[in-house]
Amino acid sequence: MSTPTRDVRPERVLAPRRGLRSLRRHGVSAETRLSVGLGAVSTVVALLVVAFDGIMPFTSLMVPLLVGSIFLGPRTLPWFVIYLMLLLTAQVALVGDSGGRIVGPTTVQFTMGLIVLFTSFRRSQLGVGGLRGESMLVDLRDRILTQGGIPALPEGWQVDSAIHSAGGTPFAGDFVVATRVDDPGRLEVVVVDVSGKGADAGTRALLLSGAFGGLLGATRPDGFLPAANDYMVRQDWDEGFATAVHLSVDLGTGAYEVRSAGHPPALHRSAGSGRWRVLDSEGPVLGLIEGPDFVAARGVVGHGDTLLLYTDGMVEEPRRDIDLGIDRLLGAAEQLLRGSVGGAATRLVTALGSPDDDRAMIVVHRT
Repeated sequence: MSTPTRDVRPERVLAPRRGLRSLRRHGVSAETRLSVGLGAVSTVVALLVVAFDGIMPFTSLMVPLLVGSIFLGPRTLPWFVIYLMLLLTAQVALVGDSGGRIVGPTTVQFTMGLIVLFTSFRRSQLGVGGLRGESMLVDLRDRILTQGGIPALPEGWQVDSAIHSAGGTPFAGDFVVATRVDDPGRLEVVVVDVSGKGADAGTRALLLSGAFGGLLGATRPDGFLPAANDYMVRQDWDEGFATAVHLSVDLGTGAYEVRSAGHPPALHRSAGSGRWRVLDSEGPVLGLIEGPDFVAARGVVGHGDTLLLYTDGMVEEPRRDIDLGIDRLLGAAEQLLRGSVGGAATRLVTALGSPDDDRAMIVVHRT
């Protein structure tokens, strides 16, 4: 009686065959092709430097080093840098040093190689590097800006928004999330100011914008800020707090509710009287305590009325009381909102606030 045979070949024999099958199936990755190509180009450059000593610049290997630092990932880049350093060592040995003329260029190239090598180890913590890492950040930035875009509204409503970050970077600690629920339904808008400013607060703002965007359309108006506070408390950040103002407005009747979490008050201008009303809604800063209560300010947006939501960068400056900043904002809004509402948020942000702080503004107008 015959017994079934088994493949008892050692694992070290099977592994290369699996690798070859995987290579045939998936092909060579683009990064591998690029690294091999750069290695070949670097070899040719080194040979040209040796063959045409005095004509070909001795620092020519800096060009493939720069290209590799931009395009290669953190797993491939260190090996490419080591290969370039070996080529440079061979280049020095073949050319020879007459009068110490290549000491300076050699030192510079080795130094730049060490710097690129160090940055590749830093990139390995992220897992991507070069243009791929930058494209990921650009994609995240575009997503946060898209999430802060105002949805299509029924006739008779206009909403304008603007965000300027400290230092002019695309990443800011202030962000806006807006969504429309049902038809005509409600417009839900939240303006958030994360602790910190500029790029320092950008990572927390990116995370919170995604979380708040999911909560905004999935919770009742009176449940959004409590849910947002619970989420921030669970993060347990060292600087784990943010202020926010949340507006929920019925697009059919104009009835609205405003709730604030340690944020500057929203403002309502009545077209009938021409007066501004400060909407004093109470609530603690997000992320500091569990189970807080948020008191709503209610009203109706009549035809011609305007609501303003903003961050403290619009009204706070060193050595100036916030009430004076709100009065200044009201004066500027009275002038800038007389014409078209389109672009009003940008005009207000440009005219007011501190350039050293993040600034965000939302203008809601019923025509």
